[in-house]
Amino acid sequence: MRNIHFETDYIKNPAGSCLASFGDTRVICTATIESKVPPFLEGKGTGWLTAEYAMLPGSTGGGRKRRDGAKRDGRGVEISRLIGRSLRAAIDLASLGETSIVIDCDVLQADGGTRTAAISGGWVALYRALQKLAEIQGTSGPEAYLLGQVAAVSVGIVDGELICDLDYYHDSRAAVDMNVVMRDGSLVEVQGTGEKNVFEREALNRLLDSAEEGIARIREAQRRALGIS
Repeated sequence: MRNIHFETDYIKNPAGSCLASFGDTRVICTATIESKVPPFLEGKGTGWLTAEYAMLPGSTGGGRKRRDGAKRDGRGVEISRLIGRSLRAAIDLASLGETSIVIDCDVLQADGGTRTAAISGGWVALYRALQKLAEIQGTSGPEAYLLGQVAAVSVGIVDGELICDLDYYHDSRAAVDMNVVMRDGSLVEVQGTGEKNVFEREALNRLLDSAEEGIARIREAQRRALGIS
């Protein structure tokens, strides 16, 4: 795996923020608390979490990445939904009351695995925001809202070799490419594709085993950044 690092409180204004670094991939993740919920939840006494993902213009090679305008980039929308689903699995929405948390993930530099870095960094930013929310609502701490720790990693098969935490070089050559999201020891979401050919069930099992080992290392880095045991 690449070097993994989470720098908390990277931006001072949001309730929670984190710079997630996976090798040369850099993603700024922020968590904003809003004292309102979407219309479909008004009056129901429960909260919500949503996410947005975008790549900044200078984040990729091969020229400038255009900013999202009125029509958002389809890939960005799909990844935003993935991040939202993944991080909603981390919290008990009913415990928030009628409060929303918005996770924004902006890619500063892309070298593969931006969506998994965003999810993992998003959880760190979310934890910091829940610390602030606990102070506002007078609860015991983030654990009053949390269902578990969420992290994600990419795995793949490149030239017959199993790779955990793919950079762009590996991702562009992968015969099998998979993104795995876990909450503690359980699967939240698995996205896997035979990019160049079909793959066997035995390979799937090995990929999942590798992802679980990789996520254990990411979880350690998350907790180390937050100073929690």
